[in-house]
Amino acid sequence: MRRRSYIDVLVEILNEALNGCTKTRLIYRCNLNYQSSKRHLTKLLNAGLLVKIKQTSNNATLYKTSEKGKELLQVLRRARMLISG
Repeated sequence: MRRRSYIDVLVEILNEALNGCTKTRLIYRCNLNYQSSKRHLTKLLNAGLLVKIKQTSNNATLYKTSEKGKELLQVLRRARMLISG
């Protein structure tokens, strides 16, 4: 099994967070550990690719892909498609 690239992980996170999701869901769905998820989420939040949304009903924090993140996701998907042939 090959190791995923940083770009592969970013695409997975941005894709999973399109409709908003919790950190726990991101960790499980993207197959990350807590430390790496913390690192990736911090980078994505600082770059403006993800936004944090505080839900008042259940006091949960959701992570959602921003418009800038959606644009990057489209570019990365297109690049993958062009590379794979």
